[in-house]
Order: sequence, then C-alpha cells, then structure tokens
Amino acid sequence: MIMTTEYILSEVKNGVLVITINRPDKLNSLNKQTIEELHETLVEAENLPEIKSIILTGAGQKAFVAGADIAEFANYTIEQGRQLSATGHFKIFNFIENYSKPIVAAVNGFALGGGLELAMACHIRVVSDNAKMGLPEVSLGVIPGYGGTQRLAQLVGKGKAFEMIVTADMINATDAYKWGLANHLTTQEELLPKCFEITSKIASKSPTAIRTAIKVINAGYNNHVNGYEVEIEEFGKSFGTGDFKEGVSAFLDKRKADFKGN
Repeated sequence: MIMTTEYILSEVKNGVLVITINRPDKLNSLNKQTIEELHETLVEAENLPEIKSIILTGAGQKAFVAGADIAEFANYTIEQGRQLSATGHFKIFNFIENYSKPIVAAVNGFALGGGLELAMACHIRVVSDNAKMGLPEVSLGVIPGYGGTQRLAQLVGKGKAFEMIVTADMINATDAYKWGLANHLTTQEELLPKCFEITSKIASKSPTAIRTAIKVINAGYNNHVNGYEVEIEEFGKSFGTGDFKEGVSAFLDKRKADFKGN
C-alpha cells in the first residue's frame, strides 16, 4: 500500500492512485522535501501492477502548485542553481514524462512556475475554470528550470511560449484550453470526476501497450533518436507480449480482454 507522507497524500481508488501535494498554507509550492516525497511515491507506485494510472493534484481550492519554494534557493550559488535544476529534472519532471503509467494532472487554481512545469510533465492535463497558469520566473531574474522552456513550446508553439515566458503573464483556464495547454476544461466540481472518467478508460486497456506508447510518443521529441524507427521496433516487440495475444484472442472471440500487463 502506498504510504502518505508529510507533504504527499496518497489514496488508491479503482486502480487509480490519487496523489495530492499537501502544502495548502504554501499554495502547495515545491520544496526539496516535497520533491523527494513525490519521487518516492511514484517509484513505489510504478512497481504495483494494481495501479493502472495516476491523478496528480494539489490540496485546497486555491492552487495546484504555485511554484517552487523561492525562500529555499534565494541565496544559491551558480553551481547550486545548476544542481537544483538537474535534480528536479531527474527526480520529478523527466521522471514523470517518461513514467510507465499515464499521469493525469488535475489543475485546480494556480499552476505557476514549477507548478506549471509539473503539470506539463504529466501526460494529460485537466483544468478547472479557476485555473491560472504561467511561468513568471523572469520576474525574479531567472528562467524556468524544470523543463518549462522546452515543454511549453511543444504544447502551445514557439511564439506563444516566447510571449508567456518573456512577459511572465498568466493565462486563464479558457486560454489554456484554447492554446492546447489543457486537454479538458471543467468546473471545479467536475475536475476530479473528469480525471476519473479518463483513467477508467485507461484501466481497460493493455498496460504493456500503454507503457510502450508513452515511450514511443516521447521518442518523437528526443533529438537523439528517430521516433519512427523506435515505433517500428516497439510495434514489432508488441507481437511477443501476452497482452497482444490476449487482446487479439478477445477480439476474435468477441469478449472483453483481460490484460495482465505482460
């Protein structure tokens, strides 16, 4: 069973792990301990076959995650700043992007700086109508350091990413949806139900194929590999899996597939 920690609440519902970042008095900002606890929770969940997907959200109605904990790094040196970014990429942001199970961000309220970067690292984003999203780092004399300069451009296009980053402007939920930063826009009351609607669809599909799809989609954004070649290779490997045999058998027998994730 996934354990709840000081800043991370964990609850499993119907094969879905709901992770809540729980620092509402700090608008759920990401300090070192929160990043460490979130990483440990995700590592633990990855090895539990009963967990098919994850919903990531923030405690309270005001914020998903309002950013990094600025007080924690206000006096950092150049090398400490570089290490802060590198550690964050490794333990959370790249880790989430390449996670083997789909992660849905349920964005309620502010998703700023590191909070927006966290949402962008997730595979799917659902935002409530009170969401405010932005990368305000240049207001502090720094740039986004957790993948924001890269993922924002991938999601909304280079021009809009330039505008959002260099002006530090926030955008509302409607604009986030319009620009492709959000997959779905809901009311606050419907935010988690919509996320569970998505994860319920995921639950009936092949975990093996889903894991492979995440890998191959991400390969298309990696300059060091050819995404098409990775797709050909992984498509071929699919024919050797138990899930493929079960999926085809179920289709031909006109029954519901019982995937085992192997």
